[in-house]
Amino acid sequence: MLEKMRAATQGLIGRAIMGVVMGLIILSFAIWGIGDIFRGFGADKLAKVGGEEITVEAFRSAYQNQLQRLQQQLRRNITNEEARQFGLDRQILSRLVSEAALDQQARALDLAISDQEIAKAIMNDPALKGPTGHFDRARFDEILRNNGLSEKGFVREQRAVYLRQEITDALTHGLQLPKAMLEAIHRFQSESRSVDYVVLPATAGGVVPAPSPEALQRYFDDRAQSYSTHEYRGLVVLTVAPADIAKPGTVSDADAQKRYEEVKSARFGAPEKRAVEQVLFPDEAQAAAARAKLTAGANFDDILKDRNLTQKDVDLGVVTRDALIDKAVAEAAFALPEGQVSAPVKAQFGTVLLRVAKVIPSSVKPFSEVKDDLKREIAQQRAKEEIARLHDAIEDQRASGKTLAEAAKSAGLEARAVPAIDMAGSDPQGVSVADLPNLQPLLKAAFASDIGVDNDTLRIGDGGYQWFEITKVDKARQKSFDEVKDEVEKAWRDDEATKLLAAKADELTKRIDAGESLAAIAAAEGKLTVKRADGVKRSGDPELLAKGFTPPIIVQIFNVGLHRGGSARMDDGGRILFQVAAAEVPAFDANASGLVAIAGEIKSGFIDDVIAQYLAKLQNQLGVKINMRAFAAAAGASPSDY
Repeated sequence: MLEKMRAATQGLIGRAIMGVVMGLIILSFAIWGIGDIFRGFGADKLAKVGGEEITVEAFRSAYQNQLQRLQQQLRRNITNEEARQFGLDRQILSRLVSEAALDQQARALDLAISDQEIAKAIMNDPALKGPTGHFDRARFDEILRNNGLSEKGFVREQRAVYLRQEITDALTHGLQLPKAMLEAIHRFQSESRSVDYVVLPATAGGVVPAPSPEALQRYFDDRAQSYSTHEYRGLVVLTVAPADIAKPGTVSDADAQKRYEEVKSARFGAPEKRAVEQVLFPDEAQAAAARAKLTAGANFDDILKDRNLTQKDVDLGVVTRDALIDKAVAEAAFALPEGQVSAPVKAQFGTVLLRVAKVIPSSVKPFSEVKDDLKREIAQQRAKEEIARLHDAIEDQRASGKTLAEAAKSAGLEARAVPAIDMAGSDPQGVSVADLPNLQPLLKAAFASDIGVDNDTLRIGDGGYQWFEITKVDKARQKSFDEVKDEVEKAWRDDEATKLLAAKADELTKRIDAGESLAAIAAAEGKLTVKRADGVKRSGDPELLAKGFTPPIIVQIFNVGLHRGGSARMDDGGRILFQVAAAEVPAFDANASGLVAIAGEIKSGFIDDVIAQYLAKLQNQLGVKINMRAFAAAAGASPSDY
């Protein structure tokens, strides 16, 4: 969980708008353990961390922002109750407490970061880069707008985020794992074994005697809950979606051409791009001197050499005008002819000279390439208008007392009858009911309803609607012993055969450990064939899996010592009886790729532990107090919920 959080907050935007930048790592130790509830808070104060207060409004804003992002990710509404079940309220409060503690520590340490460093980080943030791989101003503005952030507010948040990160980075820089741990990891990952084995069939344990009626009854009574039916419901369903009624063939070429002319620049056009190079100078005088040198006959590479720069240092890539964050630079770069160098340009962070190495003109896809897509789009749009009419017509019919099937027929549609379906979407034979749109939301609503209920219309993707009625309810019930007697007897026999075979395998394993050869045991047990499996590793292998070496069997192979015996159940009911013939561990190499990857994951856990301990100590020193009444009210709950 912490590794995912760290990955999600690598970019500036991630760090600024992730709802759980530090929150999740606090949950295990923080405010609920060291804070206390006290009286005397102002009405707008929710918590106090040292000398810094967290307001109710700050919590509500952070909570709502994170709730909105979760809803966007899940593409559905999330109630406050669901959010509390997820722990969202505690996560947000923990994050705010964590940030407040680190902010105070940053001030105590006199940490600072310059405007130039913040601006540089923004331009290099992967989350803000467009398709060209460079900073995309339009994307930057869109993300800020979607998250209710101003540019100044975003920069202010970034300054705080970086100062917090300076503290946590200082804590964990240079952390190394013990060599003994790496060697243990290497052995676990790399050890391979060779085993000799035989397969004992399910019948090898002996004949299972016939069960007595009393034994079967006891077996059934102990597992009665396993012998029950599902609840099934009969439904009438009517689904109307744009794709179902759209008719692209009725859209004329003229209509498609008209739409093409309206949107071609924005949707089917590629804007002009330029390969731009930029040399930054400390002041305007040095930039002017360099420009004069170019006028006198020097070339651009001479300027780079004078400033000890390489082509890589000045290359801004192939960019659009909007991708250049500095408007003055964008205007100058897109006014230059190809191959030319600009006059000195006053940019946000100094004075620059620009060179346009290449110009890629704008282009537009021809109508013939996009005609079919446009016709489908227009047909879908017209279908949405038709769906609105159908919706009103069906609702009017339902309001007049007609059944859903009758309402559908009056609108020229046909409802679908589903005789029986359970909560998993299967019929009584266990077969999934096919081609039922919006299945999970439909089933959730249907199993919360009943016969005769006027159900709310469900909205589906792309502006469609779905109606349903409950025609029948078959409640779940426990089956009687007589109904499942044959099934119970089969299950009893299978269990008894498994017990007999396990006991047989244990006996044979003891004989192997006592020194008897596997070959002799195999011959005595019915001339079973002894086989060899080499290269068995804990990570498994497709070829071994095809031979029946499932993960539980492999685990058991590594649970016994060299030359020792063991057994494990196979998926078909038989057992594998084996003896470890050899074990090999390659020489330890700390730089092996697999070991490095695993060590990295474990090191991340160590880092998380260090940060967690530091934050716990810091919060303990500062003191954390929570106004639980205000916290519960801000989260839409009551104090008793906590």
